[in-house]
Amino acid sequence: MFCKVFRLLFYQLFFIYFSSISSPFAKFDTPVHGYALHGSPKYPEGFKYFDYIEPSAPKGGKLIVHTPGATFDSLNPFILKGTPASGLFRLHQNDLLPAIAPVISESLLINSLDEPFTMYGLIAKTIEVPKTGQYVRFTLRPEARFQDGSYISVKDVIFSFNKLISEGDPLYKAYFGDIDYVEQTGIQEVTFFFKNSGNSELPLIIGQMPILSESYWSERDFSDNGLQGPLGSGPYRIKDFEPGRFIEYERIKNYWGVDLPVNIGRHNFDEIRFDYYRDETVAFEAFMSGEYDIRYENSARNWAVRYSGEKVLNEKILKKSFKDNTPAGMQGFVFNTRKEMFSDLKVRQALSYAFDFSWTNKAIFYDQYKRTRSYFQNSELSASEIPKGFELKILEKYKNKLSLDLYNKEYNPPIVDKNNSLRSNLLKSVSILKESGWMQNSSGDFEKNGKPFEFEILLRSPSFERIVAPFIKNLKKIGIKAQMRTVDSSQWINRIQAFDFDMIVFSWGQSLSPGNEQRNYWGSLAADQQGSRNFAGVKSPVVDELIEGLILAETRNELVAYAKAIDRVLQWGYYVIPNWYSPDTRVAFWNKFSYPPKIPLLGISISTWWFDMDKYETFLGGEKSNK
Repeated sequence: MFCKVFRLLFYQLFFIYFSSISSPFAKFDTPVHGYALHGSPKYPEGFKYFDYIEPSAPKGGKLIVHTPGATFDSLNPFILKGTPASGLFRLHQNDLLPAIAPVISESLLINSLDEPFTMYGLIAKTIEVPKTGQYVRFTLRPEARFQDGSYISVKDVIFSFNKLISEGDPLYKAYFGDIDYVEQTGIQEVTFFFKNSGNSELPLIIGQMPILSESYWSERDFSDNGLQGPLGSGPYRIKDFEPGRFIEYERIKNYWGVDLPVNIGRHNFDEIRFDYYRDETVAFEAFMSGEYDIRYENSARNWAVRYSGEKVLNEKILKKSFKDNTPAGMQGFVFNTRKEMFSDLKVRQALSYAFDFSWTNKAIFYDQYKRTRSYFQNSELSASEIPKGFELKILEKYKNKLSLDLYNKEYNPPIVDKNNSLRSNLLKSVSILKESGWMQNSSGDFEKNGKPFEFEILLRSPSFERIVAPFIKNLKKIGIKAQMRTVDSSQWINRIQAFDFDMIVFSWGQSLSPGNEQRNYWGSLAADQQGSRNFAGVKSPVVDELIEGLILAETRNELVAYAKAIDRVLQWGYYVIPNWYSPDTRVAFWNKFSYPPKIPLLGISISTWWFDMDKYETFLGGEKSNK
């Protein structure tokens, strides 16, 4: 269901694709215009624009999208406190549609969507990484300036780094943990020195850091999650907002970076507005009535049966499935292993037999999904079959710490098919629970040490209740009492950040270049850090070592092997009951937009779309849909 949302959210920060050719990390002794983690940048110095945009795309028009949730209470996206408005930069945003989000705060570098993990200068004109890999040096563009007209200085960059790691979201401190110190090394030069020389992803991570205005924040409390908009340097600024209803952004006509090659053909809408809807049924009807323009559709039922009628038949509303070449990541029922009942791997394994994906896919999803089995699903990073080659060599040293099944069997989540009935799966679940010390009382309910086996599944959307209900029904058949609790988005976010849940449904987005963020997902330190994304509470010395190996991998082949090893250890740890994924991104939109013919490997980006007056007049003349 909302797997796509989190995946899209994640790719705002980690738009990455690698070629299949292994090569050493790129390091230079002279400043360059772009930096590729493997190999060389696709676009040479002096390139005109990215291949996947339309350079002559006209500017103008208004784009309205919807965002689920009750409201927002913050315009400061750089701290953990509060629920920031849609469209604002946020490191671990639980918002949606970064492919649509306007840009207020900018970074030193910007990524390309159609090549390996490669970034090009935005606020920075050049980047320099020595062959020793001990630092990264950026030279700032002298024309770069904030929206109040003040020029961006090296002091602003240093201030941003120090402020974010000391007072910002804890994830900044985690991501930038390998940086020793930063200093000004020239009038327009800033240099970040590393604690270790092996982390070749670090220059790119620093390149993604939002740049803040020191003068602006020196007069304000950075910890305040109030409703005073941030001062950025990007092409959009906040025009108007009303918590609980909408937030609207307007394009800045004299934006300093409008003619940069990385910006040609992008940021085409004059206004972008996010409307809030508490109820997804109401949101869908609002879309069909023309209240907003584009909808990323995560409901299989909506996609299969609800887009019908005159507006669809007459092509006023279009449905498009765009091929998704990025990892689907892992969506699943997540066990909070901090809870005593879920600290036992065998218990987690037992409960996985109670989820009937085959029935769910047929009865609820119209057979539109595939079963997820990997934390890097839909990519070459996915662990399949049994370990071999360099991956096996990596895992050999842990044979006394891991299950032999990991080495001898291919992991596949339990499934109901012609060879495995639901009844046989539930009997297997009962058997494993009894082996783990749980006993059934006279009523057939499981208990241990006098305590019944009861837990709560925390949800953020009523639309997921009909999916969870059959799972709960199956659990009840074997003597486990589970119940659902649905809360609004703000409460859900606050509770999961505090690890205040038994089980949730969550989706970890992944990229084709996993790196430092894996510490935040699965690292032992993150398990105790509220606000991290280690919701499962993974605490495994083996996983910790594998993550460090991944980060320090020197070739593409090494990175793939370490990713597969991490995937395999997590699979056999039964930290989640895998759900499902779709290899396509489903988008419905009113037929008044055009987009470039080439869709980059990392997926569509609405920032390259534009309002098409000819289509508007042809298909929507007189229609209520927004112009």
